[in-house]
Amino acid sequence: MLKPRDLRDRVALFFAAFGALLSILMALVVFRAADDLGRRLIDETLSAELDDYIARRARNPNSLPPSSAVVQGYVREEGRASEIPAYLIDLPLGWHNIGVGTLRYRVLILDRGGARYYLLHETSVQARREERFLWLLGAFVVAATLLSAFGGFWLSGAVVAPLSQLTAQVRQRRIEDDERPLADDFADGEIGELARVFDRQLLRLRAFIEREKDFNADMSHELRTSLAVILSATEILLEDLSLTDKQRGRVERIDRAARDMMELGTALLLMAREQSAPGGIGICKIADVVEHAVDRHLHLLANKPVSFDMQLDHGVELPADPALVDILVGNLIRNAFAHTERGSVEIRQDRDNIAVIDTGHGMSPEVASQAFVRHFRGMSSLGSGIGLSLVKRICDQYGWQIHVESRENQGTNISIRFA
Repeated sequence: MLKPRDLRDRVALFFAAFGALLSILMALVVFRAADDLGRRLIDETLSAELDDYIARRARNPNSLPPSSAVVQGYVREEGRASEIPAYLIDLPLGWHNIGVGTLRYRVLILDRGGARYYLLHETSVQARREERFLWLLGAFVVAATLLSAFGGFWLSGAVVAPLSQLTAQVRQRRIEDDERPLADDFADGEIGELARVFDRQLLRLRAFIEREKDFNADMSHELRTSLAVILSATEILLEDLSLTDKQRGRVERIDRAARDMMELGTALLLMAREQSAPGGIGICKIADVVEHAVDRHLHLLANKPVSFDMQLDHGVELPADPALVDILVGNLIRNAFAHTERGSVEIRQDRDNIAVIDTGHGMSPEVASQAFVRHFRGMSSLGSGIGLSLVKRICDQYGWQIHVESRENQGTNISIRFA
């Protein structure tokens, strides 16, 4: 069933339905009244005709019953022969509607002075007139419905014009724009009250956004400062030749964790900016990003019986932020390296897509269906569970399609198609 899409359509539909209902009721009343009036006129005509014939017959017993193109009469009395049609003989006294072939009759049967009188009035012409009248009423209903719909659509335009104006202003206004209140353009009433509600909500949103901006700026500064201190310290420690292998391994873990935190923070800040529209921040050479991500995470394959191979097309460039693409690719590569204990990891990148294929732990269908849900950690108890959800958000931002094929204990194939 079709549903009206907006308020104006609903108002027009209401007027059309109301006009149709009203015109149908009026048509039924008029038709019923016309039918009843026609029947009453026929009954009065038959009654008058019968009374006149009975009076004439009282004066002249040999008077013949009425016989015309419309009215036909018969008389039956004891001791006198009469030709009464078979379709009338068994009818009781009173009024009747009968059909004889294609003809229709209104019949009055009356006993008076020892005789039974039959008087018929042909109603076929009347029935055809009523049928034509019914068609005229149907045309009136259709015309009234169309007129109501047109009038409703025209009237609804005037009714919803203030609401449409308010909608347009709200759609065009950005939250950060400090313009004059919406309520200044509308008089008191429902629309004015709605405009004042929007003004109050905009004020609350502006205050909230300012608080969020201040918080993000402060936290970003403090977090980056702390991470910079940690990275500086780990860099100095890694240059210390006196460290044992065990100590160096722990420092390297600290260094990697700090760098991962730096990358994650950068990605989250970029995703939080509404201005980071697809294609609006530079050009990304996808092959260079993949090679950089592999170099960064290749240590995860150390001491593992895992072969690694990648095939890249260095001529492919994407209209995307290289930092976001780096986060996307880095998450996929890190997961493949971390969850593959033996077998192989392959990276295939061409002009249309990139695929990361491994023979690692894999995922069950239930886990695979939840892989991109925030904080879901089905493949491992390690990590925060936002890596793949962040990959999905980045793909959604650029309109890319991500597809996962995985079997438990057999491996995973995650491919991204550049739309």
